[in-house]
Amino acid sequence: MKTALIQMSCTPDAADNRARLAAHIADAAAQGAELVVLQELHNTPYFCQVEDTRNFDLAESIPGPSTEFFGSLAKRHNLVIVTSLFERRSAGIYHNTAVVLERDGSIAGRYRKMHIPDDPAYYEKFYFTPGDLGFEPIDTSVGRLGVQVCWDQWYPEGARLMALRGADILIYPTAIGTESSDTPEEQERQREAWTTVQRGHAVANGLPVVSVNRTGWEPDPSGQTGGITFWGSSFVAGPQGEFLFRAPQHKEIVAVVDIDMRRSENVRRWWPFLRDRRIEEFAPLTRRFID
Repeated sequence: MKTALIQMSCTPDAADNRARLAAHIADAAAQGAELVVLQELHNTPYFCQVEDTRNFDLAESIPGPSTEFFGSLAKRHNLVIVTSLFERRSAGIYHNTAVVLERDGSIAGRYRKMHIPDDPAYYEKFYFTPGDLGFEPIDTSVGRLGVQVCWDQWYPEGARLMALRGADILIYPTAIGTESSDTPEEQERQREAWTTVQRGHAVANGLPVVSVNRTGWEPDPSGQTGGITFWGSSFVAGPQGEFLFRAPQHKEIVAVVDIDMRRSENVRRWWPFLRDRRIEEFAPLTRRFID
């Protein structure tokens, strides 16, 4: 399956961001892409660096303007698009939501981010209600997509549940980077840990993983930190964790990667991790901590 990763920087001009995404999607289609994956919250800068109620004005309904815009692009170019939107569900209830658009422009399904961080420069709990749709793959014309969002990628349980429900591929729209106070050594440890844990999901579940991150520096509107430098490094890993593609850190890219979707079958025959799970012993996993 020819899968496109669009890694780009975002400006404060949402119309400009959408226009550039439209051009990149057209480029991906010209390269034969069947599936396009966009980064987390791609319409705007990463507004969660500050807690500001005015930022709720950025949210929109689903269906809404963005699903109409990207749905029209999916239909025009005959491909499936994974988007990442700030969803206004109701007054006071907002979600960080991935929406998958089918080739005909319709909504194939959505996933609401389950794990919500609350760290310096990542104040997402202020904005997002935790997801309530579970870890359910989304059926499309290109396969069953196990879509999660950013912070979810650190948790093996979500990847496993997607795999057990028949996902053909794991997909993570992402917005992650480093704050200027971290040493270069710490910044690199974090980037490599982020990559390694997702490659682990590929190995443990025998599935390809697609992770698409933003790039570029975005200032902290409050001035309390040095802002975030998003580390790019979007990648595709095969079902043994092997790199099929890895983007640079500080460059916008449109990459089309041909993923052999039949390979997972053979890998799971060689490494039957799902067969050998001791499910009768796993009940304690539902506890917060085992004292």
